[in-house]
Amino acid sequence: MANKRDLKKDINFVLGDIIEAVYIWELSNTQKPTKESEAIIEEAIATFDELIARVNDRNVEDKKAHFKAINNDLETKGRELVAKINKL
Repeated sequence: MANKRDLKKDINFVLGDIIEAVYIWELSNTQKPTKESEAIIEEAIATFDELIARVNDRNVEDKKAHFKAINNDLETKGRELVAKINKL
């Protein structure tokens, strides 16, 4: 992990790409209901808020381990959300 700014950019790019993929799916599948896709977008936004709050937390003892855990959580949640998009 290079620094806090790069981690914030990674969070923004990953979750932003997931939300964009959901919007593309909605545009290509206009005949289907979008409650499931809206739930994925809401989950991505909630994940973004949670991860950014954790990045901005200044009361951690081991910053390297803390940021590594955040990065691992980003990968895990990103994969879960992509799997949900693929099920649509």
